[in-house]
Amino acid sequence: MTVLTARPPPVTPIAEPSAHLSLRLSLRPPGPPTGLLDGAWWPRSRDLARELPALTDVLDPLWGRITRVTVNPTCWPVVPRKVAVNGHVVKVGWYKDEQDPHQLLVLSYRVGRWDLLVIPPETGAAAAARLMAAACDPRIVRTGSALIADELDRHPAAPADADPPGRTQAEAWEAEGGAMAAPPLGTSGGR
Repeated sequence: MTVLTARPPPVTPIAEPSAHLSLRLSLRPPGPPTGLLDGAWWPRSRDLARELPALTDVLDPLWGRITRVTVNPTCWPVVPRKVAVNGHVVKVGWYKDEQDPHQLLVLSYRVGRWDLLVIPPETGAAAAARLMAAACDPRIVRTGSALIADELDRHPAAPADADPPGRTQAEAWEAEGGAMAAPPLGTSGGR
């Protein structure tokens, strides 16, 4: 007789964010609901499974157990269906057309719903501070994408991959570790 024991698939542990790094979160002050956003979150990466536990650890005591979040997958390369956090599971949903790409919808078991601006991780500190302040200002009625577009209009940032003025593509390639192919021996290499 053969006995088979059903075993759950192995669980891959998720690396915890460093303890010395604080959560970058700003919430609207208490008061009557105004505006479209309840605050802003500036994650350190686009790894939702890694970032979500730290966020829910802070929000659970404030808003009650967080049971579900929804995102737009445009800004998150991988959207897990569930994330284990602090002794419970948070279900993760995604909506491409219905949800602003720069917002996170948070649902609580006890209290209700909140919308947070998600500031892209690669955003500079000064721009992130301005965006966090705007998302928490009860007088500002803007979506997450509108706030980010406003920030880019007021403070245009150079593209991350822009070459310094006067630098050729070949120089940029070599400076990044690539090497241009040397011309075959016996040729001048010119035109």
